[in-house]
Amino acid sequence: MGQARITDPEANPPELRQAINMIYKAAHSAGVEPATLELVHLRASQINGCAPCVDSGAKAMRKNGETDERLFTVAVWRETPYFTEPERAALALSEYATRLADQPDPVPDEVWNEAAKHFDQKQLAAIVLWIATTNFFNRLNAATRTQAPQNW
Repeated sequence: MGQARITDPEANPPELRQAINMIYKAAHSAGVEPATLELVHLRASQINGCAPCVDSGAKAMRKNGETDERLFTVAVWRETPYFTEPERAALALSEYATRLADQPDPVPDEVWNEAAKHFDQKQLAAIVLWIATTNFFNRLNAATRTQAPQNW
């Protein structure tokens, strides 16, 4: 694990927080269920091994009423009955969009088309934006060895 590389809370400029808030608002204003966005955030963070994002994501989900069954099984969502079809489509999209280098076609048509059955273009754009934002946070935290529960 190692020691955190940036420990000064003032190291990040206020403009970064403003930009993050704008991205958050954009992703969360497209009509996607908040629980779905939280699920894709948690799944991408699990894949990337981002402890602060997994910690804060799971805590936020629990605070918003998420069940233990769903929280404990996000990593194995395919093997459980706890997720809706739209959530499953979003989770699959999150996995593929996070693991871009794992295959020649990073997000296969079947994955995209399944998501498109459940979400309109604006919602799909928001989900992809939120997946990308999560991956952004994951990389910042991994590079700086940010520890849970500390967050950017």
